[in-house]
Amino acid sequence: MADDLSVSLDGTFTVGGVEMKRPFRLRRLGHFGLDVNAIEECRDFYERMMGFRVSDPLGLGKRLPDDERDKYGPTNGYFMRHGTDHHSFVIFPRKVRRRLIPNTREDNTINQITWQVGSLREVVSGNAWLKEAIRVVRTGRDAPGSNWHFYPVDPAGHTNELYYGIEQIGWDQHSKPMVIHRKHYTEPPDLPHRSELKEVEEGRDTGVDLLSGVRGIERMEEKYDVGGILLGRPFKIVKVGPVRIFVPDMEEALYFYRDVLGLTITEEINYNGHRCVFLRTNTEHHSLALYPLALRAELGLSEHTSLMSIGMQVAEYSQLVGAAEFLADHGHKITKLPQELFPGMAHNAFVTDPDGHLVQLYFSMEQIGWDGKPRPAAQRPKIDNENWPKSLPFDADMFNGEVYLGPWS
Repeated sequence: MADDLSVSLDGTFTVGGVEMKRPFRLRRLGHFGLDVNAIEECRDFYERMMGFRVSDPLGLGKRLPDDERDKYGPTNGYFMRHGTDHHSFVIFPRKVRRRLIPNTREDNTINQITWQVGSLREVVSGNAWLKEAIRVVRTGRDAPGSNWHFYPVDPAGHTNELYYGIEQIGWDQHSKPMVIHRKHYTEPPDLPHRSELKEVEEGRDTGVDLLSGVRGIERMEEKYDVGGILLGRPFKIVKVGPVRIFVPDMEEALYFYRDVLGLTITEEINYNGHRCVFLRTNTEHHSLALYPLALRAELGLSEHTSLMSIGMQVAEYSQLVGAAEFLADHGHKITKLPQELFPGMAHNAFVTDPDGHLVQLYFSMEQIGWDGKPRPAAQRPKIDNENWPKSLPFDADMFNGEVYLGPWS
């Protein structure tokens, strides 16, 4: 497969005045999505238990033939957020998605792995550069969310998204009204394109009620003191990622994520004879981890999905402890996997969502500096993940990396 990806990596592109090997630069893991069978149960779990807020629903029923709309159960998907990005996490009904995309691998429940680039020009140029060489399934602009994008697919069938910008939701908690999106883009736009501010002003001038979008709400009683703020649970999700996936062919996967998309290998480990590779987009030790498919059964994980886990970072170590206790008290299974599988990560635990996917809760990850080298394993703090202490000694990486901005609620 790698030989068929005839992308030339020898050229030079000028991106924002900087010479690079490809016409875009991945800046961060922006958001992530799952296809789930128990869509309403998963919405309840991620909204009430994890603290995400629904920014917008999206009905897929209209994409089905008229005589099939009642055949597959609920047809709504949900865009959800933990901060001001319109969505950082999405869930869609798996049965409907499999009807619409029938050739999807049986164990592929990943809806999307989404990477943010720095400009609209990078989206347009990146799409033009890649679309003749690899499978790109969609391009244009999302509504809801307002993000310009294109969707390349990795060799194992996982859909990735590269996007510029995303709608921001402010103090009033309202998403942008859908009627503002007067044009549906299924192709990259001509450049330069009008700004989003101009688009909103034009909508307002035509009489659009800017407060008519969906308003996110808190569905739990605010009774937990979290850093001096009352919240509905004893923790706050401040970041989504890293993504951990099982792949059938490590070399094919590396060619796609390292050589085509441009992620950087931070570290490799050998776990019981299995090669595991950790890649980054920015300063975090890894935003994507690749594990061989053969390891899935050895770890006793569900064969219904190629996802090992999706990470969700909380703001403090004490919140990590509180999150595990809170979720267990509400009947959700908490498990731990061998710490060797997560180099660069401190204490962590997994909770299982209603569809059987693992969510990895953690609070700190090693950061990579100017020399591009991870901390030597011998110099890393010793993590006893089975016995969490009440407090931890300070470590330089604990408060570094991508910073969550804005209030916790």
